[in-house]
Amino acid sequence: MNDICGRRPFLTSLLAGASLQLAAQTPYQPKQSDRPEPIEGDEAGFKPIFNGKNLEGWEGDPKYWRAADDCLVGEVTPDNLLKSNTFIIWRGGTPADFELKVDYRLTAGAWGGNSGINYRSVVVPDPVTPSNKFAMRGYQADIDGKNNYTGQNYEEKGRLFLATRGTVTHVTGVRKPIVLSSLGGPKDLAGFIKPDWNSYHLIIRGNVLAHILNGHLMSMVIDDDPGGRAMKGLIGVQVHVGGPMKIEYRGFRLKDLAAA
Repeated sequence: MNDICGRRPFLTSLLAGASLQLAAQTPYQPKQSDRPEPIEGDEAGFKPIFNGKNLEGWEGDPKYWRAADDCLVGEVTPDNLLKSNTFIIWRGGTPADFELKVDYRLTAGAWGGNSGINYRSVVVPDPVTPSNKFAMRGYQADIDGKNNYTGQNYEEKGRLFLATRGTVTHVTGVRKPIVLSSLGGPKDLAGFIKPDWNSYHLIIRGNVLAHILNGHLMSMVIDDDPGGRAMKGLIGVQVHVGGPMKIEYRGFRLKDLAAA
């Protein structure tokens, strides 16, 4: 009971922006018998950001990225192994407050493979591979084939582990991130990750960053580090150093909360 109460203020702040959107709709009249319920499909306001046919609107190294079978595909082969992580970047804007939904499937050998969805990010120089023009720094919704890290918030080339899977954390910039609450054991939450397609849902509002996977909240960050945090930036997805791998993304859709 105390754990639930401890989470409530942060969940409330996460959803506060919804009031502006709802004001323009017919008011809901609650009944005592009503309870929260899931809906089929997406709420209003989501728009596709990948056309499924080509890389229009995206920029990355064509050695690693292509469009195929309605998917955005990143592939590392024995002939083009990486020395540095590289991304393909959506060039349609630098969202601040938004929701992002996308499905992914990761295929790799014994090492498992690794990818991630970066947001509120910037392009940075790559000292290891200077020819890599698609290195990024910023928040990442992590993905790995062995599911040691999937669901966590890892800041690529920045403050590193902001929230591991199963935690709500407070980031201050003056010490390690503080665990405020548990969302469940990391192994228990890993049980919701499928070996085939999985569905990510990111809810990014102000300084509250929520990573939801297959309908289960995996991590949440409350970022009160004004010197370290970013409040807007680029979206990109990653292929990672380590060995041959293939990552497929499909159904990218973005809801820009600032425009809603």
